Amino acid sequence: MLRMGRASATAGVLRFVRAFALCVATACLLLAAGMPSPVAAQDPSKLSLQYYSKTCPNVEHVVRTEMECAVRADTRNAALMLRLHFHDCFVQGCDGSVLLDDTATMIGEKQAEQNVNSLKGFDLVDKIKEKLEAECPGTVSCADLLAIAARDAVVLVGGPYWDVPVGRLDSKKASLDLANSDIPTAQQGLLTLIAKFWEKGLDATDMVALVGSHTIGFARCENFRDRIYGDFEMTSKYNPSSEAYLSKLKEVCPRDGGDDNISAMDSHTSDVFDNAYFETLIKGEGLLNSDQAMWSSIAGYSTSDTVNKYWADPEAFFKQFSDSMVKMGNITNPAGGEVRKTCRFVNT
Repeated sequence: MLRMGRASATAGVLRFVRAFALCVATACLLLAAGMPSPVAAQDPSKLSLQYYSKTCPNVEHVVRTEMECAVRADTRNAALMLRLHFHDCFVQGCDGSVLLDDTATMIGEKQAEQNVNSLKGFDLVDKIKEKLEAECPGTVSCADLLAIAARDAVVLVGGPYWDVPVGRLDSKKASLDLANSDIPTAQQGLLTLIAKFWEKGLDATDMVALVGSHTIGFARCENFRDRIYGDFEMTSKYNPSSEAYLSKLKEVCPRDGGDDNISAMDSHTSDVFDNAYFETLIKGEGLLNSDQAMWSSIAGYSTSDTVNKYWADPEAFFKQFSDSMVKMGNITNPAGGEVRKTCRFVNT
């Protein structure tokens, strides 16, 4: 459960609950009236499985070959590519904007709070893009590259396969402001997370499945210090039976310093994409506050049953994860764009 804290904090939570309930009620009225949700206005209809069938038929082979090499060299590369795709889609849609470097006139999304010290894998993207440009110049977008590479990353560490619709365009700009506001953070609780996913057209079931990607990868000490020391007002509590695990985390992440020290988000099988992550939540051992929030309830909202389901039935998790990845990948940028020659800069 989430810890409520002082009376003033409780009042603040209640105000947010009322605002969130009003938001949900408004969305229900819009849907009942046949009006589109905010994301529905973005048109993913141009995406298809055959988009490159004539212009670059070997696109998936090229990406898969490079991803196999990268994951064989370091399994953590799988989580890096999956995270890049997620952070890309949550800002302006899946448009490759997260890959843009800063310029004299633009500060890119790489400088956002959730990206600046922990988002990696850009060199691997550059390598894959170079191979694609040699195979079929000016054809495959960086946004599609990320979508395909994320799928291959999951498969290569034991996760499910899904067909990736393609045809996205690369944005000509990035948004630092949206990156700072729209990407979920490690400290946020259940209601805030539900709201952030809903804004992208993703429901609570999608959210739990997608957060299940934390079955692979690592987090920096800076992002879980509040949880292990209980310094954050709304931080969920560790299960007392997890004292040994908690002590180990405190060795990795001291109260002062060590921000860049890392710990696996799935303490059981960090290099395999499976459903073991959900067991850590049931045991109260979610590394991030946002992880443990999946095993909580507040103001009538609960995702604990979904966590239980995915821990009991790995096939159900794999299917929903695949479906939710396609759904997230269908969030396109209505502003359109181009096919960048290099993923770090717009075409000149």
